[in-house]
Amino acid sequence: MSVAQTENLNIVAVDHMPSPEEIKARVPLSETAAATVLAGRRALAGILDRKDERLFVVVGPCSIHDPVAGLDYARRLKKLADEVADTMVLVMRVYFEKPRTSTGWKGYINDPYMDDSFRIDEGMEKARRFLMDVCEIGLPTGTEALDPIAPQYYGDLISWTAIGARTSESQTHREMSSGLSTPVGFKNATDGDLEVAINAIISASRPHSFLGISGKGQSAILRTRGNRLGHVVLRGGGGRPNYDTVSISLAEQALAKAKLPVNIVVDCSHANSWKKAEFQPLVMKDVIHQIREGNRSVVGLMIESNIEAGNQPIPADLSQLKYGCSVTDACVGWGTTEEMIRNAAAVLREVLPKRGEAA
Repeated sequence: MSVAQTENLNIVAVDHMPSPEEIKARVPLSETAAATVLAGRRALAGILDRKDERLFVVVGPCSIHDPVAGLDYARRLKKLADEVADTMVLVMRVYFEKPRTSTGWKGYINDPYMDDSFRIDEGMEKARRFLMDVCEIGLPTGTEALDPIAPQYYGDLISWTAIGARTSESQTHREMSSGLSTPVGFKNATDGDLEVAINAIISASRPHSFLGISGKGQSAILRTRGNRLGHVVLRGGGGRPNYDTVSISLAEQALAKAKLPVNIVVDCSHANSWKKAEFQPLVMKDVIHQIREGNRSVVGLMIESNIEAGNQPIPADLSQLKYGCSVTDACVGWGTTEEMIRNAAAVLREVLPKRGEAA
């Protein structure tokens, strides 16, 4: 009598995935890229530790789908970053994984050809190569850590990591964050709850042991030191923004009560802009005004930006895709991005010296 099958009942295939070491061997870390990554991390740590009075701004496409347009954007952003380096550290938003509420394109790693072929093996290598190219331009990168295995493949090319509103409450992501080599921004929950993010920061700051994979792709027990550079990202939620002075004051009080550094990043997109990309400049202007009026807790901002404004559906004929335009959330265009950054820099040049004196 044979034993009944009790596993893999809904698995139709198990395909080989190259190990992190194999992918890194194909796209090895260069000295130039490594220098960019380390400089970016040092700058962000300096801002979070209040040794650097500049703001950091994570700015870029909602998601990467076209590496050619992505590198076009990166070169533009690098020039702008150099222009405002006295007041801001610009980090390119390079998001490869998209958490879907129900269905939809899951991102460049999962489906690089945007045809439901799900060549994750090729997507991972392409994603690593894109990160390498951006870092070799001299621009630090930031991304959202969604799949807990993915950082083993490209984490050496990341300077800042976000944990999204849907995953800040996840113990898996808190444990993973405790071992990441970057500062980590935890977003408040989609209902606006801030306690989720605060608990995540506390959890990630502690050592953890959990299941993961080694560089060779083998199952392993990962034991972490804990990440002291966790911070909160306000993105709005529950039907309202939370970048206003009252919301930020409440966040300051909550962080202080938890005995955490009072470091706040404001996401100008998502619920803070009512999911209307064109409202992002208004959010940023308001937050910069708060800094001018004496706020010291806001250390960073996030902007969803692309070459072209708005977004577009993914067509059946991919040759019909509009160049430099998002296929996920709508973004502000490049001209608006330049205006937002330059206007903020003009204000910050007057304010930051006084902000430092008030420390």
